[in-house]
Amino acid sequence: MKRNPLIPYGIIAIIGILAIVIVAGMGVGQREALQADQNGEGPVEEAASDDPQALYDANCLSCHGADLSGGMGPDITDVGSKMSVEEISEIIQKGRGGMPAIQVSVEEADLISEWLSEKK
Repeated sequence: MKRNPLIPYGIIAIIGILAIVIVAGMGVGQREALQADQNGEGPVEEAASDDPQALYDANCLSCHGADLSGGMGPDITDVGSKMSVEEISEIIQKGRGGMPAIQVSVEEADLISEWLSEKK
């Protein structure tokens, strides 16, 4: 019996189309969540203001990563050996380059800065 060589390609095409539909559906859901968040309708996450790790997780993790190795933002695993607490705090509060100013209090920025300054 002779096999039809187009069948495997057809199966791959169907799987690809299903994957596109699934990913597009996920994107729509994420877009709606982002719009709700921008309109102040989304869930509000507040970090414990005395825990620098929690403050980092809530404000910095999305760009600098859970292990500080970067991603969208630069690697800050050894930022304490390159910058002082004051320099780190100023960057957190005012932003620099592609990094926006983070909306935290001066005290929270100082807590995060002290915690990051220990990373050498």
